[in-house]
Amino acid sequence: MKLVFSFGDGKAEGDPTRRDLLGGKGAGLAEMTSLGLPVPPGFTISTEACRAFTSTGAMPAELGPEVDAALAALEKRVGMRFGDPKAPLLVSVRSGARASMPGMMDTILNLGLNDTTARGLIERTGNRRFVFDAYRRFVAMYADVALGVSREHFEHALDETRARIAGDRKIDATRLNAEELRRKVTDADIPADDLEALVGKFKAIVKDKSKRDFPEDPKEQLWWAIRAVFGSWNNPRAIVYRKMHDIPESWGTACNVQAMVFGNLGDTSATGVAFTRDPSTGERLLYGEWLPNAQGEDVVAGIRTPMPIRAAAGKNEDESLERRMPEAYKTLTSIASRLEKHFRDMQDLEFTIQEGTLYMLQCRSAKRTSPAAVRTAVEMAKEGLITHDEAVCRVDASSLDQLLHPTLDPSAPKKLLARGLSASPGAAQGKIVFSADEAERRAGQGEAVILVRIETSPEDIHGMKAARGILTARGGMTSHAAVVARGMGKPCVAGCSALAVSYREQIVTITQYDEGGRSTETVTLKKGDLITIDGGAGHVYQGAVPTVSAALTGEFAELMSWADNVRTMKVRANADTPLDARTARSFGAEGIGLCRTEHMFFDEERIRAVREMILAEDVKGRENALVKLLPHQEQDFVEIFREMRGLPVTIRLLDPPLHEFLPTEKKQIEELATLLNVTVARLEQRIKDLHEFNPMLGHRGCRLAITYPEIYAMQVRAILQAAADVSAEGATVLPEIMIPLAMTHDELARMRAIVDRVAAEVFQKRPKVPFLFGTMIELPRAALRAGELAQSAEFFSFGTNDLTQCTMGLSRDDAGKFLPAYVEAGILPKDPFVSIDVDGVGALVRLAVERGKQAKSALKLGVCGEHGGDPESIRFFRDAKLDYVSCSPFRVTIARLAAAQAEVAHRKGRASAPTGGTA
Repeated sequence: MKLVFSFGDGKAEGDPTRRDLLGGKGAGLAEMTSLGLPVPPGFTISTEACRAFTSTGAMPAELGPEVDAALAALEKRVGMRFGDPKAPLLVSVRSGARASMPGMMDTILNLGLNDTTARGLIERTGNRRFVFDAYRRFVAMYADVALGVSREHFEHALDETRARIAGDRKIDATRLNAEELRRKVTDADIPADDLEALVGKFKAIVKDKSKRDFPEDPKEQLWWAIRAVFGSWNNPRAIVYRKMHDIPESWGTACNVQAMVFGNLGDTSATGVAFTRDPSTGERLLYGEWLPNAQGEDVVAGIRTPMPIRAAAGKNEDESLERRMPEAYKTLTSIASRLEKHFRDMQDLEFTIQEGTLYMLQCRSAKRTSPAAVRTAVEMAKEGLITHDEAVCRVDASSLDQLLHPTLDPSAPKKLLARGLSASPGAAQGKIVFSADEAERRAGQGEAVILVRIETSPEDIHGMKAARGILTARGGMTSHAAVVARGMGKPCVAGCSALAVSYREQIVTITQYDEGGRSTETVTLKKGDLITIDGGAGHVYQGAVPTVSAALTGEFAELMSWADNVRTMKVRANADTPLDARTARSFGAEGIGLCRTEHMFFDEERIRAVREMILAEDVKGRENALVKLLPHQEQDFVEIFREMRGLPVTIRLLDPPLHEFLPTEKKQIEELATLLNVTVARLEQRIKDLHEFNPMLGHRGCRLAITYPEIYAMQVRAILQAAADVSAEGATVLPEIMIPLAMTHDELARMRAIVDRVAAEVFQKRPKVPFLFGTMIELPRAALRAGELAQSAEFFSFGTNDLTQCTMGLSRDDAGKFLPAYVEAGILPKDPFVSIDVDGVGALVRLAVERGKQAKSALKLGVCGEHGGDPESIRFFRDAKLDYVSCSPFRVTIARLAAAQAEVAHRKGRASAPTGGTA
C-alpha cells in the first residue's frame, strides 16, 4: 500500500475524500491544491504508517524510500534542497487525524535549520533577525516535541533576555511579573544578536536536559519529528480528548511535511486563523485573528495578543488585516467564500502571508458552539447550500445542552472585575483554581470550579473538562482555551489582560483602569474565592451572580420544526410531578413515557401512611393506610393530567422494595413506633424482616402486588378517578397503566385482573375514560417471552436501565468502579448505562419487538430508560422499530433532534453522524 502522497502545483496524489487515509489536514491540503489555491507544496504520510508504527514501534520498511522520493519531488517544486546551505529547504512537520483535535498533537516548524543552513538562509534573505528568530523557535519546538525537554526551560531563558532588554529601556523588570514583562518586551522586540545568543543557550539547555547534542543533520531531524508526530497520537492530552469526543484509538494520525512559508519575515509578513462565520454566534462574516511578523504558534498559543482580521469601529480599527494588508485581506475573503461553498460548511482556515503573498495552510470543518451550529445550519439551508435534512444532521444532538446554558440575570447586582474576550458563551460560577489537576480533583468532590490560567495548553485538557468555566490572562478568540472551550460547550473568557496570575502564590491580581488607562483599583483573589464568568460578554464578576435560563427561539425553533417534520419516532419525557410535566411540554415532549409513582410518597404526611401500610399486620390494616394515601395520589394525577392534556401519560405502578420507605435512624424509628403504638423492639424486628440483601432482584415491582394486591388497586383507582375528573373538565386524558418487572404471562394476567376490576368499579360512578394497559420489559425472561406478555398488554416500554443490569450482571450503582477500565481497554465500546449495549441488551430488545409484534401487531413500543436521551441509543431504537423514546425533560430537545437524524440515516440506509463542527 502506498504510504506517502505528494501535493503541489495544482495536483494532489491523495484522494481528498479519504480522510481515513490522509487525515483531516492532509485531505484539506489535497483538496485546496486541486482547487488551484496557493498552498505550499509538500507530502502527507498516511495514517496507515502511523498505525504500523504504533503497533510495532518501528517505521514500515517501505516508508523510507517513499519519503525520500516525495522529498526529492518537493525540492524540485520549490527549487531548494534539504540541508543545502546555498538554497536551504525548511519544512513544517504537522499532525492531522481524520477528526479535528485542535492542539492535542504535535507540530514542528522551521525544520532543516542548523548552523550551516542558517548562514546560507541569511545570505539568501539578507534578514539575520528573521533567521535566528526561526532558529530559536525550531530548537525549542523540536526539543519539546522530539526530545522531551520542557518548553518552560526555554521560556525562562527568553524571559531573562526580555528582562535585560527592559533594563536597557530603563524599565525595572524586578517590579514586573512574567506576564507584565512579556507585554512590555514582546518577541518582536528582541534584536538579532539576542536571538542568535538564545539559539546557543537553547542548545545548551538541550545538552543539559537530554544529555545529547542538538541534531545538526536535517534528515535525522525529519525522522525524529515524524516519529514524534506519530507518538503524539497517544500522548495523555490526545487520549483524554479522544475519550471526550468518542474518537477511536485505532484511527491514528497522518503526518504532513510541507515547505515552510514565513510569517516572521518582517512587517509585510503575517500569520493568522480565520473562520468563514463567527464560531461563537454563527453570524455570516469573516472572523478571525492575525499577527504581523509572527509564526502560527504565536496566534494559537496565546504568546502574543492577536488583532482582528476585519476592520471594526473603535480602537482596533487600524490594527485589522483589512486595513493593514488590504490586498491580502481581499484574497483571503475570496478564498474563504470559495471554500465554504465548495465544502458546504463553515470552514476553519490557517494562513500565512510571506512578504505580501498569502498562502493557505489548512482548511477544515470549523469547531463551533451549539448556537453557532444551529444558526449556520439554518442559514445555509436558506442560502441553498444544504437541504433541510442536511441542516438537521449538521448539529450534534448532544451539543444542544449548550443551548440550555444559563445566562446572567440582568436584574441581579454584580461587581464587574475585568473584561476579556467572549471566547465561548454561557455563564458559570465557581471557586478559583489555578491548575488542571486541582480542577479535576475538586470537581470530582462535587465542587464547582473556574480554572484560571495565564494561558491554557493541551496538557490542561482534563482540568478544562472538569471545570465549570475557563478564564485566561492571555490568548485570543482562536487560542487553545477558546477553541477547546467552544468544543466542550464550556463558558470561557480569554485574553483578560487585567489579570496577573501567580501560580507560586496561588493568587490572581486584577488591575482595573479608567478610560484614560490609569489604574484605579487592584483586587487580589486567592484560590477558593468565588467568581462568575460570562463567556458571552467576556466579563468577570466577583462572587456568585444568579443566572436565568436561555430562550429557545429563532433559528433553534426553525431547526427543530424541520427535525419534527423528518422524524417518525415520538419523544416523551420521564416526569413525576406537575412541574416536570410542564417543563417537558415546554421542550416539546409528546407525552410522559414514565411517571414513577413511588416518588410521590416521600412527602412527610404521606410517608407516615406509607409506613403504616407497610408495617400493617393484615389486609385490613393495609387498606386503612391506603385509604389515607388515595386522595394524595389522585390529586397528583389530576395535576399531571391537566398539564399533559391531549397527550399520553404512562404511569408505572409501585416498583421499589418496601424497605426503602422505612426509617433507618434510631430517632425516626422511635417516632414511628409511638405513632403506630408498637414497641421499638417490635418495629426494629419488622424492619429487619423486610430488609433485602439484593433488592434489585427481590420483592419489588409486580411481585408486591402478587402478595399485596391492595397496593396496586389503590393506585389504579387514583389514576382512573383522576382521569375521569379531568376528562369531565373537557380535557382529553390518555392514561397508560404500566406494570413493572413482569416476567410471566400469569403475573401480567393477574395484574390485568386487578386493573379491570377497579376500572369497572370506578366507571360505575364516573365517566368512562379509555386507557391502555402495558408492562415494562426490564428482565431478560420478559424479552424472551414477549409473545406471551403481549397477549395481556397493549404496550411495552423497555426499562433499559434494569435490562442492562440483569443482562450484563452489572450493578449501575457499583460498576463505576471498574467500568472505565473496561472501556479504556476496549473490552466494551462505551459505558453500557450511557449508550445501549447493542449486541447484548439490544439483541433482547429486537427479539422482544419481533415476538411482541407477532403476537399483537398493534402493540405500541417505547423505551423509558436513561438510554432514551442518548443519541447513539436513539439511532438503535429507530432501527429496532420502536414508536417512541422517553427521557428526562431537559434531554427532550436532544432526543427530538437525534430521532430526526436517525430517520435521515435510516433513509440513507447507513449509520449517520453529524457533520458539523460542534463537539
